[in-house]
Amino acid sequence: LSYYTAIYHGEKGLPPNTLNLYFEGVAGQSFGVFNHKGINLFLKGMANDYVGKGMHGGIISIRPFYYADKPFVLAGNTILYGATGGELYIAGSVGERFAVRNSGAKAVVEGVGHHALEYMTGGVVVNIGEHGYNVGAGMTGGTAFFYDKDDKLGDSINTSYVVVQEISEQDEDLIRSMLEAHIKYTDSPLAKAVLNEGFGAFKKVMPIELCVRSESSDECVQKV
Repeated sequence: LSYYTAIYHGEKGLPPNTLNLYFEGVAGQSFGVFNHKGINLFLKGMANDYVGKGMHGGIISIRPFYYADKPFVLAGNTILYGATGGELYIAGSVGERFAVRNSGAKAVVEGVGHHALEYMTGGVVVNIGEHGYNVGAGMTGGTAFFYDKDDKLGDSINTSYVVVQEISEQDEDLIRSMLEAHIKYTDSPLAKAVLNEGFGAFKKVMPIELCVRSESSDECVQKV
């Protein structure tokens, strides 16, 4: 679908929400690979590695058949590898190297493994679950927001590339809009709880090279 969309419609793709496709069960590797603008994929079940690889537009959402007290692992490793656009919503946790080389996609996820945001150059990620070590290795662009209620994020980042900062009011608006979209497409109870709680536990992860520091403070202000 994305191939023929690109052949006939080029870079602009299709108008938003032109194709809405619904799936149930276990998707194999590379679900939604190269997904183009105007194509939405809604999966009830789970997927393997490389979800949204090279994604360029549209929406991919993955949710479980039912919600339990503990979150499900709903997708594998290396998700959004090289993505340039689009939106991804996963109402569960994923494996390692989430959003590796992402350069433009927006994503909400409920737990990531090791090496999240590796070589990320653009886009926005909101994680409202657990996280592994080496967050942001090689990250040179984009922004991520982690729900960090236990204040452990600072011990998990790659300090050669990224810093952890407090969020701003503008950041709160962005997180709110992404969580609302996540709820719309997945009906996630965790996202509802986090949204009701507020934004006090969120921290911002951003590349060191995008920081401007004042002489009087260690706080990093992101360049425009």
